[in-house]
Amino acid sequence: MSDDAASPAPFSDGELRETLERLGNLVLDMNDYVQEQTKAVNHATTAANEARRAAKATQDQTDPDQYAEYAVEVIDKRLEERMKDIRQTASDLLKASSYTREVLSKVDEDRIDTQRQLWEREQKLKQWKSRWPLLGLGALALAIVMTLTLPAFLGTTNVSCELMVGYAWTSTTTGTHICVRYNE
Repeated sequence: MSDDAASPAPFSDGELRETLERLGNLVLDMNDYVQEQTKAVNHATTAANEARRAAKATQDQTDPDQYAEYAVEVIDKRLEERMKDIRQTASDLLKASSYTREVLSKVDEDRIDTQRQLWEREQKLKQWKSRWPLLGLGALALAIVMTLTLPAFLGTTNVSCELMVGYAWTSTTTGTHICVRYNE
């Protein structure tokens, strides 16, 4: 047997061209179809990715722990100024309290000093009161002594004798100078 008898009859050139053309068109159609399918798959993948991101964002927004952290951050930011004001007010009150304590301490010291000075003055006044009778008696004794001795003392000089009304400076028969008062 020969190889020619067992093999099918060869295609004619026209048939072969037509078959190849059909195969080429089929490949082109398949290529277009594959490209459309690729675009559809890419579009579906993009949509799925966007849906996944949206689901993740939704999950993050509805996650109680994350929402709590966000709420704490917002509250912290809003309360931070208030806390700063409260701290400043507390500091000012502490300073005012310290100043008030110092002033009250100074007032208390001044009160004690004033009471001590008043007590000292009362003690001095009591001492003077106890000395008044002696001073009065001394003044009375001085007045009596001066009444008795002053004219005699004043009469020892010419100038002092002339100062006393009604007295005159004269000499005695023995030559002693004396201050005398003449009655008319």
